[in-house]
Amino acid sequence: MDYYEILGVSKNASLEEIKAAYRKQALKWHPDRNKSPEATERFKQINKAFEVLSDPKKREIYDRYGEEAFERGSSSGFGGQYYQHGPFRVYTNVSGDFSDFDFGGFSDPFEIFEQFFGFQSPFSRSRRQKRDVFETTLTFDEAVKGTTKNVVIKGVSKKIKIPAGVDEGTRIRFSDFDLLIHVQPHPFFKREGQDIYIEKEISYPTAVLGGLVEVPTIDGMVKVKVKPGTQSGSVIRLRGQGVPIPNSYQKGDQYIVFKIKVPIKVSSKARNLLEELQKELN
Repeated sequence: MDYYEILGVSKNASLEEIKAAYRKQALKWHPDRNKSPEATERFKQINKAFEVLSDPKKREIYDRYGEEAFERGSSSGFGGQYYQHGPFRVYTNVSGDFSDFDFGGFSDPFEIFEQFFGFQSPFSRSRRQKRDVFETTLTFDEAVKGTTKNVVIKGVSKKIKIPAGVDEGTRIRFSDFDLLIHVQPHPFFKREGQDIYIEKEISYPTAVLGGLVEVPTIDGMVKVKVKPGTQSGSVIRLRGQGVPIPNSYQKGDQYIVFKIKVPIKVSSKARNLLEELQKELN
C-alpha cells in the first residue's frame, strides 16, 4: 500500500497538495456518503496515508522504511525498529532524531476527519463518550454562507459561529457539546453535498437558435450561453459556483439542467410560423 498513491500525489508533493488531496479523497470515500462495500476500508487507508504524510517526521520515516515502521508491535525497544520485509524481519537503527518517536499504530480515522474539517462524523459516535447534543435550524442561505447564531445551551445564551458549507445532519463539535444542524429547503436550488442543481426553462427558439439566459446562483445572477440545438435535459456545469467546503477555500459546482418550455396556447401567427418550421424541418 503506497500512501502517496492512495492520496494521488507525487512523492515530492507539498503539505498543501497533500491536504488538498486528503480533503478530496476523504469526502469522496467517507462511509456516510459513499455506500459502496469498499468505502470504509478505503476511508481508513486515506486517513492512514494523511496522518503519516502530513507529519514531517513520520513522512521522513515512511520514505525510509515504508508502512511497516508504523505497525503496532514493531518497536524493538532498543533505540531501533523492526519491520517485516517479505519473509525477513529487518532491524533498522533509528536512534538519534527518531529514538523517542512513537511508532505504534494509527489514530481513529474519523477523529482525523473531524479535526481536519471541524465537525463530527456521526459514523463513529458509538465509539466515543456520550456528549450533550443541541440542535439549531438554519435557512438554506445561512448554511451555504455561514452565520453566527445565538443559541441557549444549558440555560446560557451563547453566540456560536457556524462555518460556511454545513449541511443537514452536520454535527459541529465544541468543547463540551455538539451542535446538530438542520437546514430548511430552498424553493428552487437542490443541493447534493457541495454541489448545487437548478432547472432553467428556456424557450423553444432559444433551444434551437442558442442565446444568453440569466441563471441564479448562490452568489447572484449570471449570464449563461445556450448552445444552438440544446435538448431538454441538457446539463452544463458552472465550476466553483457551488457550496463552500467547510474550513477551506474550495467550493463545489453548480449544475444547470435546461428544460424547454412548451406554451399551452399559441396565437394564429405563431401557429402558422410553427407549421412552416415543421415543413422546413421535414
